Amino acid sequence: MNLRDLEYLVALDEEQHFHRAAERCFVSQPTLSGQIKKLEETLGVMLVERGRQVRMTEAGRLVAAQARRVLTEARGVKEIATTFRDPMAGRLQLGVIPTIAPYLLPLFVPRLHKRHPRLQLFLHEHQTSVLLDKLRNGDLDLLLLALPVETDEFEEINLYQEPFLLSVPTGHPDLAKVKAAGLEHLHGQEVLLLAEGHCLRGQALDVCLLGGASEYSGFRGTSLETVRQMVAEGIGITLMPQLAQGKEKTIRYIPFADPVPTRRIGLLHRSGSYRTEAFAAVAQAVREAVAPVLGERWIVE
Repeated sequence: MNLRDLEYLVALDEEQHFHRAAERCFVSQPTLSGQIKKLEETLGVMLVERGRQVRMTEAGRLVAAQARRVLTEARGVKEIATTFRDPMAGRLQLGVIPTIAPYLLPLFVPRLHKRHPRLQLFLHEHQTSVLLDKLRNGDLDLLLLALPVETDEFEEINLYQEPFLLSVPTGHPDLAKVKAAGLEHLHGQEVLLLAEGHCLRGQALDVCLLGGASEYSGFRGTSLETVRQMVAEGIGITLMPQLAQGKEKTIRYIPFADPVPTRRIGLLHRSGSYRTEAFAAVAQAVREAVAPVLGERWIVE
């Protein structure tokens, strides 16, 4: 039994067809069929029911599932070796929170790819708690999120401070003509916030409470885009990270006067990771990408 035999079995399990599985593996159908038969003889169990329609036996499905894990681990061994030969090559599994991903990724990923074409960036978008578990378990190499997090088991790389903008419907009766917002402009206002689980909710809520605002009780958004649409419809106001600023004519994005409320954005990785050179390259690409948008004053080295 070798890794190639396991690849044949996984392909057959997913394609449910000998000819398609063979094409996928770039071998002839008789070759694939013969190797599957030899694998069955080696294991002493039937893996495939052969007839007009291919069906995996229960043993076949379980062996194929295990084969996927084995192949993943085998690829991991090769990637580790590749990384040690060239730190800027191989796969890098990056987790990003939803309030950053759609606004920041288009700014820095093309820059990173152009500079380091052998670095294969795989992106995973989840809320902070899920990302931390995946980093802890080794499923992810690096996280891009708001700091700090409620754990000291990882190492941080600061990237930038992102200012909040007071986002209000055009023609808002109290805020339509405000040029620079202060906490006093939040007093007595009801603010639209994200649902529990989004770190941005807590950050925005802290600012709102300082200003004497309260949460709009009839709504908790599942995404920034949902919150944005509610503001556009005149339902309420919100705090929007600057990179998420839109160009709608129905919303005014009002900058805050000093002291400007911000959130700190950075990278998180396991202590002692061998990918530190790649992490530094990601950090550099992010800082260079956001500096023209936010301004140099907000970049953190």
